[in-house]
Order: sequence, then C-alpha cells, then structure tokens
Amino acid sequence: MRGVVLDLDTLHPQDLSLDDLQASLPDWQLFAGTSPEDTAARIAGCQVVVTNKVVIDRAAMHACADLKLICVSATGTNNVDLQAATERGIVVCNVRDYAAASLAQHVFALLLALATRWHQYAADVQAGEWSRSPMFCLMHRPVMELAGKTFGVIGYGVLGREVARLAQAFGMRVLVSDSLRPGVASQPDRVPLATLLRESDVISLHCPLDKATAQLVNKDFLAAMKPGAVLINTARGGLVDEAALKQALLDGQLAGAALDVLSVEPPPADHLLLDAAIPNLIITPHNAWVSRECRQRLLDGVVANIEGWKAGKPVNPVLA
Repeated sequence: MRGVVLDLDTLHPQDLSLDDLQASLPDWQLFAGTSPEDTAARIAGCQVVVTNKVVIDRAAMHACADLKLICVSATGTNNVDLQAATERGIVVCNVRDYAAASLAQHVFALLLALATRWHQYAADVQAGEWSRSPMFCLMHRPVMELAGKTFGVIGYGVLGREVARLAQAFGMRVLVSDSLRPGVASQPDRVPLATLLRESDVISLHCPLDKATAQLVNKDFLAAMKPGAVLINTARGGLVDEAALKQALLDGQLAGAALDVLSVEPPPADHLLLDAAIPNLIITPHNAWVSRECRQRLLDGVVANIEGWKAGKPVNPVLA
C-alpha cells in the first residue's frame, strides 16, 4: 500500500516527529510541495494521499484509479472536490480539534494589541517618544479595557468555544450567533446575528467558509456593527469583503480589525489591505496554528485517520 504527502513543508516538519506517519503505511513518498502540474503524476498508483493545500480535483482523481483515501492535514476541505470523491467512493477525512489552544491564544494576542495598542506604544518608545515626554508616561493612544465589554462569537465549534472561554476569563460578556446554515433552528443559548452585531464590542469569526458564509462580513454587516467595535478573523479570508472592511476602517466606522487570514495567501504585494494608510489594522501571516504542539497534534490526527480507515472505521469523514 502506497501513500504520498504532497506538501509536507506546510507543516514545518523539521521539529516534528514523523515516526508514526512513516509506520502507518509500508511505502511513503514525502514531497516538500507539489505544483498543480505535478499533482496527478505524484498521486498515481497511491491508495492514500495527504494534502494540506494542494488541490485534489476531479481530474486528479480520475488520473489515479487506485486512490482510496484523501487525508487533509487541516480542518477546511475546500481544496478537495468532495462530490467527485463521493462519486468515486474515495473517503475524505480532515483533522479537527487540534488548534484550539494555539488559535485562541492568537485571537487574544490580536485582541490585546487592538485594545491596549501595546505594539504601537513599544514602537513609540523605540522612536524616542517616551524619552522626550514631559510626563512619566505616554497615553496619546486610546486603550480599551476588555472587562465588561461584549464579545461576539460567530461559529461555535471547538475553536469558538475555547475563544469564548478566554473572553469570559477576561470578564467579558459572551454572545453566540445563531447558526448561519439554512434551516438550522435557533438554540436557547444563541442570539440572532443582528443582535450580536448590534451589541458586540468585539466580533470574532470561527465559522467555515462555504456558500452560506462567503463574504459574510460585507458592507451591510459592517454597517450593522456597534460603532467603535473591532473585528477579528482567524478563520478564512473569504469570509470578509476586504474592500468593504478597508473602507469601514478608513471611515472610522470600526475601531480596528485584526486578521490572520486573507482571501489570497500569500497575498500579492499590492493587496488592498497591505496599505499602511489603513488605521488600526493588524495582519498576521496565517500563523495562529503554527506552535510546534499544534502542528504535532495535526500530524498525529492524520495518522489516526489513516489507521481508522485501515481498520474499516474512518475517522472524521467529510461528505459532499
């Protein structure tokens, strides 16, 4: 039985243990990365394919008659044609619940930067502004105290729940939005999206990117937010209409935004949000999940998926 990992470098394997992965199948090929032109050739003759971001589309599946299992080394599976996989009887499994600690930590690193402006004050010190100050402190940048504020969560899976727990530890009131999926009934502990937008001082996105959520944060969404609120997105860049967000920040409609994801990754140098003129915008390079512990849990999850499939009990199967 043969397996192939198409983009191992996306896991930064240098500080990870690959022993269990290597032991899960008798024959592995490990590629640092794979171009679209090479995908079909590299999966040919393989029963198991592991991919993080390499696209496995209908054509690639058609070129690999032996393919039985696709393991996505992530939670999102938008790089796999799930309908084609279902039609061909190919099992697709993702990895879930591995990033809660790392991602929640990153959310609050971003939020604390927006709230306290510590990164800007630190830069002021390095620029000599404290040394030149007539007072003992600098306080020319507004600081927001989190305690007593309202934290809105959109997407209440494992990640959303862990972020909500930390928000409560900071003394914040937590609101959780109703599901955005059509036909899902409201739950007693949730609020309508309109209520969450109106009352939240902070909104954090943790929902998947799909037809129901693509560009969820659009002009109308931003206009409905509480004036002076902040937005955090560590989910998927496609959830946000980036032009609308830029304008909302330039107009002062929002107090700030922090993003760990963009619609195109890596972004082109002229991406509209990579503009130093946009006030109170923090962008980090999709690294909320990159702690060594988190990446090892992810890899271990891939191994568990392979072992479950071999035993006839697939773990985390994803359906079209």
